[in-house]
Amino acid sequence: MTEEFEVKMSPLSQEISSGGKTVQVDIYEDGDGKWILEVVDEFNNSTVWDDRFESDNAALAEVKKEILSEGIGSLIGPESGKGEWS
Repeated sequence: MTEEFEVKMSPLSQEISSGGKTVQVDIYEDGDGKWILEVVDEFNNSTVWDDRFESDNAALAEVKKEILSEGIGSLIGPESGKGEWS
């Protein structure tokens, strides 16, 4: 039997823009007291971190660190129907 729980979104969820590109950062509880980090790009591609975070602040810090070190383009996939990205 599976239990359903209400998804609790973090108030830290937000859009982040850099270099003229924007991604939606969603941070939400996993039902076990940890936080899930998901980034959705302009083409509706989704990147979800495998690791869970102890706090929503830690999840936001991680995505900001990723954008600073790798660039926002690392979180943006192809336009639907335009091929795959590696």
